[in-house]
Amino acid sequence: MNSEPPPPEGTALGLMRAMTRLRARLRFEAPIGDLPVTWSHLTVLHRIVEQGQATATELAHAEHVRRQSMAETLNGLRSTGLITDGRDPNDGRKVLVSATEAGRAVVERSEATREAWLSKAISGTVTAEERRVLDQAAAIMDRLADAEV
Repeated sequence: MNSEPPPPEGTALGLMRAMTRLRARLRFEAPIGDLPVTWSHLTVLHRIVEQGQATATELAHAEHVRRQSMAETLNGLRSTGLITDGRDPNDGRKVLVSATEAGRAVVERSEATREAWLSKAISGTVTAEERRVLDQAAAIMDRLADAEV
C-alpha cells in the first residue's frame, strides 16, 4: 500500500468538483427565488452579518473580488434595504456598511434552510468517523480560502 499522499493537482481537481456539486445542491435545496438578492449578494450579506461593519475595500479583499465589483454588490444590497451606510468613528472619511434587521433576517432564513438540508444529508449518509473528517476538512477549506500563494 502506498503511503504517499496523492499529488496536489489530483486533490485540487477532486476538491473543486466536490465543492461545485455541493454548492449547486445547496442552491437547489434552498432556492432564493423569493428573496430580493442574488447568491453573490447573499454571500456578502452573510459576511457583513457575521463579521460586523466593514468598508467596501475590506469586503472586496475578504471575498477576493475587485473593489468595483464589490461596489456593485453593495449597491444592490443597499437598494433593497438590506444594508445601511455609516461613518467610521475613527476615520470619518471611511464609509462602513452594516446589515439592517431585514438583512439579518434574510441571512438567517437562507442559512437555516441550507443547514437543515445539509444536516439531514449528513445524518442519513455519513458515518460518525466521516463527520469528524468533514469537521477537519471544513477547517482546512477555510485555510485554503485565505491562502496567500
